[in-house]
Amino acid sequence: MNRLAHETSPYLLQHADNPVDWWPWSAEAFDEARRTNRPVLLSVGYSSCHWCHVMAHESFEDEATAAYLNEHFVSVKVDREERPDVDAVYMEAVQAATGQGGWPMTVFLTPDAEPFYFGTYFPPEPRHGMASFRQVLEGVSTAWSDRRDEVAEVAGKITRDLAEREMSFGDSRVPGEEELAGALLGLTRDYDAARGGFGGAPKFPPSMVIEFLLRHHARTGSEGALQMAVDTCERMARGGLYDQLGGGFARYSVDRDWVIPHFEKMLYDNALLCRVYAHLWRSTGSELARRVALETADFLVRELRTDEGGFASALDADSEDGTGRHVEGAYYVWTPAQLREVLGDADAEFAARYFGVTEEGTFEEGASVLQLPQQEGVVDAERLASVRDRLLAARAGRPAPGRDDKVVAAWNGLAVAALAETGAYFGRPDLVEAAIGAADLLVRLHMDDRARLVRTSKDGRAGAHAGVLEDYADVAEGFLALTSVTGEGVWLEFAGFLLDHVLVQFTDAESGALYDTAADAERLIRRPQDPTDNATPSGWSAAAGALLSYSAQTGAEPHRTAAERALGVVRALGPRAPRFIGWGLAVAEALLDGPREVAVVGGADDPATTALRRAALMGTAPGAVVAVGVPESEELPLLAGRPLVDGKPAAYVCRNFVCDVPTTDPDRLRAVLNGRNA
Repeated sequence: MNRLAHETSPYLLQHADNPVDWWPWSAEAFDEARRTNRPVLLSVGYSSCHWCHVMAHESFEDEATAAYLNEHFVSVKVDREERPDVDAVYMEAVQAATGQGGWPMTVFLTPDAEPFYFGTYFPPEPRHGMASFRQVLEGVSTAWSDRRDEVAEVAGKITRDLAEREMSFGDSRVPGEEELAGALLGLTRDYDAARGGFGGAPKFPPSMVIEFLLRHHARTGSEGALQMAVDTCERMARGGLYDQLGGGFARYSVDRDWVIPHFEKMLYDNALLCRVYAHLWRSTGSELARRVALETADFLVRELRTDEGGFASALDADSEDGTGRHVEGAYYVWTPAQLREVLGDADAEFAARYFGVTEEGTFEEGASVLQLPQQEGVVDAERLASVRDRLLAARAGRPAPGRDDKVVAAWNGLAVAALAETGAYFGRPDLVEAAIGAADLLVRLHMDDRARLVRTSKDGRAGAHAGVLEDYADVAEGFLALTSVTGEGVWLEFAGFLLDHVLVQFTDAESGALYDTAADAERLIRRPQDPTDNATPSGWSAAAGALLSYSAQTGAEPHRTAAERALGVVRALGPRAPRFIGWGLAVAEALLDGPREVAVVGGADDPATTALRRAALMGTAPGAVVAVGVPESEELPLLAGRPLVDGKPAAYVCRNFVCDVPTTDPDRLRAVLNGRNA
């Protein structure tokens, strides 16, 4: 066992038995590099990363390679999901030096943590023009021994270049109609009209862009925006990206047609997509959207919920295929023969036709990923349900993919928001309870008595690493969603604590720009700062959204001002790179719409209150916030001064310091909240 044996990260624990003398990221590791006059090998990955597993097996489990590493390097292993700040800083260096990045990320550093040589996956033998890992190690070691001045010069230049990089953060003006229309035009140019989605292969689910499109349609009536959202969601849900038996989405599609997924399932993707499909249903009434939202929510609870009530980070892409080999997708794919073994000839033929399973296969070795090709005629629903149940039961007997049980604060915040809203929309109180359970865990285990967050926990044990901006923002987003769904003011209070830290610890007082790490966090060679959305909302845009919602619930002017200043970057990037600032664009839509503030007053057990509450939650006005409670309740600020109307429960809708006449009619409320604000 090496030094990783006592870590909480499942990824680090996977390497605890390596012959490599790994160190976790720590000051002690760099002290050891200085003491022994050796360079640092920094290896960054995550537990469900396929090529991370491959490189580990080929190189880090190899005794000869490990012996060479232990003699010539101080080896540091980092879980990118646990330390996104370390990952971001060195990934920026890798991309600047090589033009590309990815995981595993392999970087060689001086004992002062300055990078001087970069790569990703290195094979054990030279292939396809790539040097072997051993050749790279020997070359770096020789350079360190014989050309130290040259190495120091390169490292210093790279570090200076990174420190001097500045992004254009726009200006103090918020994005307006022109910028959002320009973003929509840019998305239209990148849109794949034949297949849905944006760009070519590989194709990632554009969750945040779809949220923008739905909000833009709600505010302006743009049918083009809605059509892009509807078609993309349908193509993703009918393709191999979506698990047609168990629900939930894989990480991305390797092809343009959404057929072949990269099979890992991430918490953040499924939380974001669960919310997207729930919002799509709210906008259109689509039965497909309803089914996918609920199946994805059920997947989250069934397969990712931990014993402590939080949600695990991921399921691996690989699993054992029955012959002892670990193979990508083995758990999910089917051959016609496997269908016949489970279903018999007649139902196997039916299933093959329905799910697109062919003799040639759509994946590897004659296997097919289940899809829903366009069907002709009416499908026997009872027969289909029986087939699904039997296939799912048979699949449960296969060796399951590994699960990364690490609870990440930010991603659990996304799950809280998704489950709370999905449960409220579809009358599933069990999903709301699951959201509350995860929120309780975040408060109990991830927040200290000063409301500071730690990023991760595992098995009820808090990790050692401080939360970053996305943790504060996404957890606050989850708490704000619970506020609207439950009417419980404690969640609003907790969100306020977290967002006060955003104002003090993460915001540049002069420019309003946001940093990914707190002012008092560990100092790296560069303080990371990235406003672009990637697989998840950036901390920057997530913070803007949470600050805006909190200010709508409370009237807190500093939080609204901070949200508006943060959105200046959307003015700059929205028209130029809309695919990479989707959540920022969605927040800008909310700002242009108000956002609307809805207060519903009435007794909790009164059916009239329930009807108004549902109408409020079902409103499509971008970013609208909802407060529900008895008249004159001190639980939520929006309820202050809101009496019953003629003794009946009532709803008050306000926007930009102007309030509509209160209504007791749910249909009237629904019309107000679904009306355009062009």
